[in-house]
Amino acid sequence: MSIPEYQNTPPQLTRGIGLLEATALNMIDMIGVGPFVTIPLIVATMGGPQAMLGWVLGALFAICDGQVWSELGASMPQAGGSYQYLKESYGARGLGRLMSFMFVWQLSFSAPLSIASGCLGVAQYATFLWPSLGHTYFDHTFSWFVPLLGKFEARIPISNGTFIAMACCGLAVLLLYRRISVIGKLSKFLWVGVIATVLWVIVAGISHFSAARAFSFPAGAFRPSSAFFLGLGSAMLFAFYDYWGYYNVCFLGAEISKPERNIPRAVIYSVLIVAALYLVMNVSILGVIPWQEMQHSGESNNGLFVASTLMQRTFGPWAGKMVAVLVIWTAFASVFSLILGYSRVPYAAAVDGNYFRPFARIHPQRQFPHVSLLSLGLAAALFCMLRLADVIAALVVIRISMQFLLQIIGLLWLRLRRPDFPRPFRMWLYPIPALLAGIGFIYVLFIRNEWMKEVHYALAIVVLGLLIFLIRSWFRKEWPFQSANAHEIAGA
Repeated sequence: MSIPEYQNTPPQLTRGIGLLEATALNMIDMIGVGPFVTIPLIVATMGGPQAMLGWVLGALFAICDGQVWSELGASMPQAGGSYQYLKESYGARGLGRLMSFMFVWQLSFSAPLSIASGCLGVAQYATFLWPSLGHTYFDHTFSWFVPLLGKFEARIPISNGTFIAMACCGLAVLLLYRRISVIGKLSKFLWVGVIATVLWVIVAGISHFSAARAFSFPAGAFRPSSAFFLGLGSAMLFAFYDYWGYYNVCFLGAEISKPERNIPRAVIYSVLIVAALYLVMNVSILGVIPWQEMQHSGESNNGLFVASTLMQRTFGPWAGKMVAVLVIWTAFASVFSLILGYSRVPYAAAVDGNYFRPFARIHPQRQFPHVSLLSLGLAAALFCMLRLADVIAALVVIRISMQFLLQIIGLLWLRLRRPDFPRPFRMWLYPIPALLAGIGFIYVLFIRNEWMKEVHYALAIVVLGLLIFLIRSWFRKEWPFQSANAHEIAGA
């Protein structure tokens, strides 16, 4: 008896996420814990409320780069996002194969760092509720020298909060171990808690707002100098981290309904809404908590729970604890969204034959890439052993240098090389937004204090990735050692 053809068809991803769910996933990814822990870090970089300029510029560059993602996402609504964009932009049979591999390779580091930052944010606010979680058992800075690349350092502080962060990561993976249609509904539920938290903090800050406190700029705050521009670069680095996530739905392109319309709308809507919420919330917090106090927390990388401090001073201890719970909810929602989106990237690359074969496996009953999901969660749990400020800086530098800039150049090249390529959404005022986004990213890479520290790591990842790709291609007789169609090559 012959087996029906449909029973031989491998499991496929389902387009079960609409515009509302897509926008919600983006927003909970963007907001997360970032604005609740990075305000002190940003203020510390510039030494005053003039650090607000970093948030404003961050919003501008997010809108510009969001159009890059919108055009590419609407044109190539497939699982993997940037993996697909880089492959097609640079040529699937040649350089695009290397670019797309390098993207997935860097994601093996940057995605767990991004997830770990949310988990560490959960631990920060859990420490506000239970101060004993801040007890440190081990804190040591490891350093080593690599020929040609220079000195590397990594500070490993292990506390009770470290284990809370790891547990947060494990819980998110457990909840994601199910069908995408169920996850879409869960995202809207988490979104309600995220928005409620932000609005409550804004209302509390405005009700006790002091303009004199919020805008008490130190002498020479805006005087053009090397210190000002270096501080601005560092502030923008944290601002970029706060805004990032507007592209999350692009990684879920194969699971978005009507992607040619819903992907651009979800990206643009989420950037505009979150930018407005951030700017109002940050100003309201500065109007209640003196920036000098926040600067001290930012420099020590401890006591970053400004939202709870604000609520405690405004309404009393109960409010501080309540908002700590809500921020934990918000941070966890972000971790949930991040793991969901990033787990589809190694899967897409493995299906395409350009990454390791096990990542192509889909759960036979629940239809999601379970190997990719579990691997990402494990790596993120390990990165929870790092400091929050170090995690954010490394994440931003790696992502800019090995993804965002390559993607912007790829879009410009694709426009020149393939003008007939289907583009349901076209960038407004092309190419100005793409060029502005590129300028902003380059500024953050090189115009800030101690910029070489994270660039060293990015450089090491690039070198190691290139070696792996070339050795693998040599043994498999693929490009650049033999011209081969990326769509026809079996997985590794």
